[in-house]
Amino acid sequence: MNKYTKNPDTIATLSPEEFRVTQENGTERPGTGKLLNNKEPGIYVDIVSGEPLFASADKYESGCGWPSFTKPIEPAHIQELNDHSLGMIRTEVRSTFGDSHLGHVFPDGPRDRGGLRYCINSASLRFVHRDDMVAEGYGEYLDQVEDVA
Repeated sequence: MNKYTKNPDTIATLSPEEFRVTQENGTERPGTGKLLNNKEPGIYVDIVSGEPLFASADKYESGCGWPSFTKPIEPAHIQELNDHSLGMIRTEVRSTFGDSHLGHVFPDGPRDRGGLRYCINSASLRFVHRDDMVAEGYGEYLDQVEDVA
């Protein structure tokens, strides 16, 4: 089993935007994230800790301007916290081991897939392509990723 931690050396290598989002609870501008339009098979991991968060098979186009997922790949790697900032009541999504701010979860996702929309900042994620998952230690999640067409 992999150990996932909030690694200070990794945090030191984050871009200013990645740092602002993950460490300062920031939000990237809608429509600007590098992974928004990614349609490749693989998984999305916490950019700080590497813990697996979401599978490409659960990604969908929500039209909100951020990558959206119907569920986490490993529920134990996601923390959902009450967020009362900006005069709203929302549910913040953080990684369990990296303690990175990821985004928010809303109850307006596809009903036939559970009804949730995990609205996640690209700046908090690193994409691992299906072809690289075994080499990077994520082989146990291959069954949650669609086959390459």
